[in-house]
This record gives sequence, C-alpha cells and structure tokens, in this order.
Amino acid sequence: MKGYVQVYTGDGKGKTTAALGLALRAFGAGLRVYMGQFMKFGDYSEIAALKPFEPRITVRQFGTGHFILGKPSAGDIAAAEEGLLALETALQSGEYDVVIADEANVAAGCGLFTADRIVRLIDLKPESVELVITGRNVPQEVINKADLVTEMKPVKHYFDKGVPARPGIEK
Repeated sequence: MKGYVQVYTGDGKGKTTAALGLALRAFGAGLRVYMGQFMKFGDYSEIAALKPFEPRITVRQFGTGHFILGKPSAGDIAAAEEGLLALETALQSGEYDVVIADEANVAAGCGLFTADRIVRLIDLKPESVELVITGRNVPQEVINKADLVTEMKPVKHYFDKGVPARPGIEK
C-alpha cells in the first residue's frame, strides 16, 4: 500500500484528535502506528487511552512539560531534537505503517527546529509509510510537499466564553 503525507492544521480544535482517529482506524486494520508528540509531556488522556494498544500503537512524548513563551530553552530544543531523531528512526525502521508527528508545526513555529526538519521527515518517508503532521501554522514548505492538507477552522468555540480545557474532551 502506498503511504501519503497528511497534514492537519488550522486554528480550530481537532488536529491531534484527527490523527488519533486515524491511528485507531489503522490499528483496526492491523497496521502499526508510531506517534511522537512534540511539546507535550505528562498525563494526557490520549496516552492513557492508547496504552492498551501497545506495542501496535506506540506514543512517545518529547516535551518538557511547560509552555514555551519567547525563546525556547536548551532543554526544550534538546527534547525536540530527540523527538525528530525518534521519528526519523520510526519512519525508516520498517516497524511502522503510520508515523505521526504531533504538534510538529507548532514546534517549528516556536523555534525548536526549522521547517526544513519537517521537510526532511517527508523526504525520509518510505513509499509505504503514511506520515501525519499536526499543528497550527503549518510552514508553506510542508504544504508544498504534503499530499493532503486539512485546515481546522473555528466557527464557534466555548473557549471564547472562558471555558478551560476539560479532561477527556480537550486534554
């Protein structure tokens, strides 16, 4: 089966959720999935939900557990570099049919690495592997290389009324 490059971006809710849905669909079809999450570290509901599916769905986090405001720290950059190397390994290992780079676009936008590093992931992708890249503010270079780009657009959201992220729904 030929693998494509999918991008989920935009200011609306649902980018990671769409990638997780694809991971579950892939699991149901007998495929193996690797998800590397940039900028995330800790107790997210999706981690607990996917635990029973290991090792066919593997999730690894490459964040330091705090928001990046301004210039990223050396620790933030090192965690992102570890994530990039892990994704490159997963792509080329032959162990996975679907590889997800969650929040990679945001990580590039925050200065953890350049957009060229995301393009490198695309270039390293074997023909048979599906690569999914999520996060708002997708670089144009990534759009140009992708086969599918979906933009999540907010029309109305309760965040605008001050509702915080809720466990199991937004986090």
